[in-house]
Amino acid sequence: MGDENMNYTIKIARETQEFEGIFRLNYDTFVEEIPQHSENTERKLIDQFHDENEYVICKEDDEIIGMMAIRDIRPFSLDKKLGRIENHLQLSFSKPCEIRLLSVKPKFRNGRVFASITGALIRYCLYKGYDIAFISGTTRQTKLYKHLGFEPFAQLVGKDDALFQPMYLTKEMFYQKEHLRTLSMVNSFLPGPVRVEDQIQSIFLSQPDWHRSQEHKQTAESVFSKLKQLTNAKNVSVFTGTGTVANDAIAAHLASLGSNGLILINGEFGERLADHADRFGLQYDKLAVSWGSPFNIEEIKKLCRLNHYHWIWFVHCETSTGMINNFDAIQKVCEEFSIKMCIDAISSIGAVPINFEKAYMASGVSGKAIGSITGLSFVLFNELEKSVNNVPRYLDVKYYQECDGIPFTQNSYLFKALDLALDKLFEPNFFDKKVSVFSYVYDTLKAQGFSFVVEKELTSPCVMTIAFPKDINSMDIGLDLYLNGFQVHFRNRYLIKKNWIQIAFMSANESMVIIDGLLHTLQNLFKEKTKVAP
Repeated sequence: MGDENMNYTIKIARETQEFEGIFRLNYDTFVEEIPQHSENTERKLIDQFHDENEYVICKEDDEIIGMMAIRDIRPFSLDKKLGRIENHLQLSFSKPCEIRLLSVKPKFRNGRVFASITGALIRYCLYKGYDIAFISGTTRQTKLYKHLGFEPFAQLVGKDDALFQPMYLTKEMFYQKEHLRTLSMVNSFLPGPVRVEDQIQSIFLSQPDWHRSQEHKQTAESVFSKLKQLTNAKNVSVFTGTGTVANDAIAAHLASLGSNGLILINGEFGERLADHADRFGLQYDKLAVSWGSPFNIEEIKKLCRLNHYHWIWFVHCETSTGMINNFDAIQKVCEEFSIKMCIDAISSIGAVPINFEKAYMASGVSGKAIGSITGLSFVLFNELEKSVNNVPRYLDVKYYQECDGIPFTQNSYLFKALDLALDKLFEPNFFDKKVSVFSYVYDTLKAQGFSFVVEKELTSPCVMTIAFPKDINSMDIGLDLYLNGFQVHFRNRYLIKKNWIQIAFMSANESMVIIDGLLHTLQNLFKEKTKVAP
């Protein structure tokens, strides 16, 4: 759906004029073409389950040229025709749906519209978590339905001039059909987990290495070396777990010092740092500003003069808004007042060049902008003094160092994947390419009237956040993009609450063809919404 030479848009029907178009297309197909219902003077056919249907439609400009209806409320139409469906099948399921009213206008039956609707329908079923789909397939198109993976069951239903074959497709059957997986492929623009290269995925085809083997030791040492080279930190401890574990490790170490500090908050993940601190009983003040706003450095200095903090903890790339906080300015404050600087760098390592030479502790992960498999996190640090209180063993950064970085069982697959992914970050112009892609997308959308939470010069090249007006629902935009094969970030509670979506460019090699497809589709959906907005 990303071809700019066509004006097709796949979406969920929500507007009055869209439902009117559905009624007319329904009439053309199931009254005039397939004589399933009686004629009427209005030339409209409203389905008996209309109020319970979800319609996936394909539009060319304002014209509805294709549609399908999905419904998950029992009894289905097949239940009414056959009796309870379960009595005709020797398999179990827990979340079924029924697909009906497939219709494409005759002049658009060239395959592209049908393929687009089918791909969207599959994505929608996966989105909703259905484990089986039922259809009443017209006997005129039995071959087509079988090509889509549907299997017949029970007897024919309908009238002699309009016979239908009950059919079903389970989620397991879908996953076995390569052409269906290709048809419903989704291009990810999530901040994590990210799309990984085929070479990295292939690592998981071999047998794992013992964590005490020389092979794993060499891989781990390579990972440690590359992370230190990338960030200019002297030491690193790698944990099995997400970024939450790494930030817990920082909180645990700060708690062991028995000192007070300042936490800077201008987004969801700054608030989570405060939650880490609370759970470990840290003594701290917090400076909170509105989401997407930069910190006032003079205000930070004033607090430091008054309170004699031992540490400052902040998020470098605040993923919830896309803002890159002023690392250099905060570092200068820490130097001026002899304060330890702690950084959540989970979304900035691999997104922008970074230097932790003067940092106290910084957290990162294997996924996100590094582009590896989610599952490893790490704490980079320079010199750590002796703890006053005990730190839980699993979170003890210094204990990992005492054990040469391998204190417990480790997943060799994740280390090998991270080792391979890190190589790309040392390629010439790696970061420049990210900025170039980001600038192209930001400028294109800005010119089309989109509003952003953070100004361009303050935004990470890997995460941009779009804010919609109240009369445009971000969840609708996010779902419709997904139906078109573009997975953006829109389902987190804070995004829903603020009516935002996010587009992330964490992958190392973004395809400009796919990006143009995303932009074209997003622009079409935005125009659709602004046309119907009051």
